[in-house]
Amino acid sequence: MKIAALLRSVELLTRPVHPESRAAMDQRWAELPEHVKTPAQLLGRSAVGCEGTHGVFPKCNLTCSPCYHSADANKVRIDGGHTLSEVTKQMEFLRRVRGPRAHAQLIGGEVSLLPARDHAAALEAMRANGREPMSMTHGDFDYGYLLDVVLDDDGSPRFSKVSFAAHFDSLMRGRRGAVRPRNEAELNPFRARFAEMFVTLKHDHGISSYLAHNMTVTPANVDQVAEVTHAVLDMPYDMLSFQPAAYIGDDRRWSEDFEEITIDAVWSRIEAGAGQPIPWQGTQFGDTRCNRTAVALSTGTGLAALLDPDDPRDLAARDRLLKNYGGMYFGGTPAWIVGAKILRALLAHPDDLPVIASFARRLVRRAGGLSTLVSAALRRRLSFKTFVVHNFMDAADVGPAWALMERGETSDDPKIRESQERLGACMYAMSHPETGRLVPACVQHSTLDAAENAGLRNMLPLRPVRPAGRTGTAQP
Repeated sequence: MKIAALLRSVELLTRPVHPESRAAMDQRWAELPEHVKTPAQLLGRSAVGCEGTHGVFPKCNLTCSPCYHSADANKVRIDGGHTLSEVTKQMEFLRRVRGPRAHAQLIGGEVSLLPARDHAAALEAMRANGREPMSMTHGDFDYGYLLDVVLDDDGSPRFSKVSFAAHFDSLMRGRRGAVRPRNEAELNPFRARFAEMFVTLKHDHGISSYLAHNMTVTPANVDQVAEVTHAVLDMPYDMLSFQPAAYIGDDRRWSEDFEEITIDAVWSRIEAGAGQPIPWQGTQFGDTRCNRTAVALSTGTGLAALLDPDDPRDLAARDRLLKNYGGMYFGGTPAWIVGAKILRALLAHPDDLPVIASFARRLVRRAGGLSTLVSAALRRRLSFKTFVVHNFMDAADVGPAWALMERGETSDDPKIRESQERLGACMYAMSHPETGRLVPACVQHSTLDAAENAGLRNMLPLRPVRPAGRTGTAQP
């Protein structure tokens, strides 16, 4: 019996797509609005989407304009026990309803305000529920803190790989050494220093990393996006993510006409910084009014689009590979399981080998040929770069749109109806185990954060109040 159970376990572990993942993706696809069910759509065909935490550590020690947190966020103290408890409950719920594997962000206020042990424990809780966690930070912490997160007391690695997303832009105030940056270029040394910590981590302790660079875009810095893109491409970041500002969160931080900045305007400046077009039309996460994503192979001297949307052969390969391999997930998976999954998938679809080989040849040609790739690999400059624009919605539109959706109603107002369409296709979910609900991130920030943080302010005041003394007054 034990041998039979072991064999069943190994069979499930090495199955290309876990049956629970398949069920979750099928449900995700069924729930999508019809207008986003395109051949390029990845939700429900390759992934269930991204996930994030909420209400676990809202406090931040920088001030940003805009800021998506409610006015009460910085009136809640950091409490590791609360963080771990809430992260665990949220991740357990996501594991039940979204399947055994997904990417999830450890996000709130500033993650590095958590004591390192609590930060590490939260990551472990996420991994225990099949999540591949990414810590969201402003990046203003030291190498010693990073070591305390990733190493045990005896100096052994807690993790073989970690993921961090660092947010840098000139709209942020209070960064050590750049309290009030005048432009984006002033932050380039800080961007580079953050990334280099993880290069050192790999060298000293063998811990790999995946790094994302985030930047909020407003009229004040939109014309510097190209410059930032050009600079960050020379740094060891894997993802470059830009977010046009929206009227969400603390309205005391709204000082510009954010509606001037469109998703197209930001993407065109990314291309200008890269020095070439970066086609995004071949793949889609949710609604293209919300998200633009493209992956390119970087040789250090140029970029080659992973998928050419103007090449029918690439599109045919995309459709075939999504059909036969969509949902295969390798993050945080031991190498022997990855190898077994790939082998089983190819054995099930041997006719796909020529398709894969042909696709690879076209990618190599786009990258400049085999000699260019070999040279880049020898120089350790060969890597994949992911470009992302997340276009959030204004709270004034999200609120009424969500209220109508909760009642099963569709708005007659074109702008509110657009918000409903986008919310229905949202790729970024937040978990509410207490109500058994998943909500889009824009709903969380627009309609739920304020009350949640007000409650946390009472639960976790900055200065805990002890019971009244003999005089009947609270003790500080």
